[in-house]
Amino acid sequence: MKEMLTLEAFEEASEVVKKVTAGTKLVSSSYFSAQSGNKVYLKPENMQVTGAYKIRGAYYKISTMSPEDREKGLITASAGNHAQGVAYAARQYGCKATIVMPTTTPLIKVNRTRGYGAEVILKGDVYDESCEVALQLAKEHGYTFVHPFDDPTVATGQGTIMMEIFQDLPTVEYVLVPVGGGGLATGVSTLAKLLNPGIKVIAVEPAGAACLSASLKEGKAVTIPSVSTIADGTAVKTPGEKIFPYLKKNIDDVITVSDDELIVAFLDMVENHKMIVENSGLLTVAALKHLPCKDKRVVSVLSGGNMDVITMSSVVQYGLIQRDRIFTFSVMLPDKPGELVRVANIVAQNQGNVIRLDHNQFVSTNRNAAVKLTITLEAFGTEHKQKILNAIKDAGYQATLEDAIL
Repeated sequence: MKEMLTLEAFEEASEVVKKVTAGTKLVSSSYFSAQSGNKVYLKPENMQVTGAYKIRGAYYKISTMSPEDREKGLITASAGNHAQGVAYAARQYGCKATIVMPTTTPLIKVNRTRGYGAEVILKGDVYDESCEVALQLAKEHGYTFVHPFDDPTVATGQGTIMMEIFQDLPTVEYVLVPVGGGGLATGVSTLAKLLNPGIKVIAVEPAGAACLSASLKEGKAVTIPSVSTIADGTAVKTPGEKIFPYLKKNIDDVITVSDDELIVAFLDMVENHKMIVENSGLLTVAALKHLPCKDKRVVSVLSGGNMDVITMSSVVQYGLIQRDRIFTFSVMLPDKPGELVRVANIVAQNQGNVIRLDHNQFVSTNRNAAVKLTITLEAFGTEHKQKILNAIKDAGYQATLEDAIL
């Protein structure tokens, strides 16, 4: 069997995956360049046919299998993107695919996986638990297991991203790559060092699932107690043991980002690039402001864009609240005609847009301060929010900020 994660293997994989991948050319980002002080380029893998880079590793892995192994039927565990990659690739080769997915997987990923003809089984709260189920089913039924990340062949397929980055931008200096189990980071970092040892590859993981950071600290793949992050595609407790030596050797640094940072990154991406990128794919965008370098050519890998509408709606709302584009305050009013209109006029004069209003007359028996008026407003940002609150105060009311009510 051919050795994987070699330059020859990456070159072969790059030709193979062209059969099923879109040409995701780098996108220069003036907005993120200005924000970070670097020359930022985006690698939009969210534009792949399955909505994520995972089609690369899945298709290449299946292409290397014998017809006998494919005929047994394929099985894998995935939080969504690898599932779609395996399902799509299996359909291309005309073989059966069974996918075990966490019960928390967004509906869009479940439906699209089924849409490619795979059988979907929802078991486990996180990937690691789903993987145990998939391995047991493989043993019981003789299926061929396709690991989502802990497989050098799969990692070689994922690394074809780096070949395209290098072809588009030979002078690249930094590459930011999301990391969950580590397959993508392994492929990208290993090929980067083969092409140019001077390229810095930074892995980015969610603070609530920082298994790579913990493993690098221990010098071996370790399992963290639990994961809690909105970046479901990278909610992994244990990085791959087979690929960990490559990560240890080729990753230059690891950055962790919070869920709050991902929410802001989503708004930035939608407003400035008109692209939907899922939370795991936004890890590298959120990490841009943490880079210590300036004036460097930086590529941010957007690993996927499979986000369900409900999650998208929630992220947008919380993002607007974080940026003071939506806020809620309350005031106590005398129980007499005209007071509500007076407050509404102050808001209107200061260009506030009322989203929600609650007028409660039964909070007190004191008629001088008997009505609680709670208003949720849309504003332009922090300065505009403060301008409205100051105007309310100048009119003689005491405004109290509340948790935003949507």
